[in-house]
Amino acid sequence: MFVITGATGQLGSRMVRRLLTRVPADQVVACVRDPERAAGLHAEGVEVRRGDYTDPASLAEAFKGASQVLVVSVNDTGDAAVAQHRAAIDAARAAGAERILYTSHQGAGADSLFAPMPDHAATERYLSTTGAPFTSLRNGFYAGTVPLLLGGALETGELRAPADGPVSWTTHDDLAEAAAVLLTDEGRYEGPTPPLTAARAYDLDDVAGILTRLGGRTVRRVVVEDEEWTAGLVGHGMPAEQADLLLGMFHASRRGEFATTGTTLEDLLGHPATALPAFLEGVVPGSR
Repeated sequence: MFVITGATGQLGSRMVRRLLTRVPADQVVACVRDPERAAGLHAEGVEVRRGDYTDPASLAEAFKGASQVLVVSVNDTGDAAVAQHRAAIDAARAAGAERILYTSHQGAGADSLFAPMPDHAATERYLSTTGAPFTSLRNGFYAGTVPLLLGGALETGELRAPADGPVSWTTHDDLAEAAAVLLTDEGRYEGPTPPLTAARAYDLDDVAGILTRLGGRTVRRVVVEDEEWTAGLVGHGMPAEQADLLLGMFHASRRGEFATTGTTLEDLLGHPATALPAFLEGVVPGSR
């Protein structure tokens, strides 16, 4: 039995859908904090169980009978995030799961300048000490982040953001499909995978060029100072801590932390990964 946590989230929901193309619904368990949000999956024959990383008793019930558990990483950072990941890993082991999968990141590293990356590294270290078979999915940076970085670029013609570096933006759909492949092919990878990324990395200069081609209107890349950018976010209501966390993504990309690309994702998919220009066609009005 396959248990997927976070099964109503952006990645988890796609993983369930992809897995259902490979195994019968009665072999899949959707683990969610709010079962009512997974009513559609239940109607399709998927067993829905409540499971909350902060409630170990719920995880014990949610993971019961699992042969494999896919632990989707949380949106928190710091000790709170690692503690939740460890709770899920411990519960999967206690339930007798034969293998644990974890959604990590291509930039996982203890010295990363982007706060979630040390958390991923700490979780991977913990997994390696359990003695249980595991696969850590070193996912590329989600392409769904790009539209959030555009600001008013499509309206103003200026993509204003701090200095950055190339990022191998990768779609949720491709990563979900790869996860389904790995769930159903137990011998494929043990430990951290190679980076699961699209074939090319793009910086925001590239993104501005893509937007220009797709929209038929020039979009110019404008580099703004870090402090100006975070002050703008805070001025629009974002908490200062969240703004600083996002700035760390730019710092890390400048250092090349997210620039790595590889063929592993395409090898798993059996077809080319979605390139950023194709993904952005769904974002730019009139590009299709």
